[in-house]
Amino acid sequence: MPFFRKTGSLLKNASIKKEFPLFVLAGSIAALINVISRIILTIFLNFEISVFISYLIAMVASFLLQRKYVFKSTKKSYKRSFAAFSLVNVFALIQVWGVSLLIKFWLINFIASVPLVEFIAHCFGVGIPAFTSYFGHKYITFGDKLR
Repeated sequence: MPFFRKTGSLLKNASIKKEFPLFVLAGSIAALINVISRIILTIFLNFEISVFISYLIAMVASFLLQRKYVFKSTKKSYKRSFAAFSLVNVFALIQVWGVSLLIKFWLINFIASVPLVEFIAHCFGVGIPAFTSYFGHKYITFGDKLR
């Protein structure tokens, strides 16, 4: 139970109440970039490679949005915060890629349209790391101390 109490107290923190909605908005824009670029890339590449490349494209967009609009008070340089951002995103990429592939291979048994299956699977995959990424970026990427 201590984990849940600590998490609950973190969510009551005023900066998190202000930042999290902005994080979700910026992340949603990056997710849209991710999905649209994956759809375009799938024309030329297979689904698995397209998910990976589109994630990298969206990751750069997300970094710029998060740094400018969500975690404005960071004192870290762009170079340092992007390195930390990339580290946090390695874990998110594993989540996105794994969930997207698992859902695709599961849904393909129920839906005949491969593009529709890939779209649904990718959308679920992109949505999964929202919470883990927020805390990773807040405390690792942009350097706020855990209170």
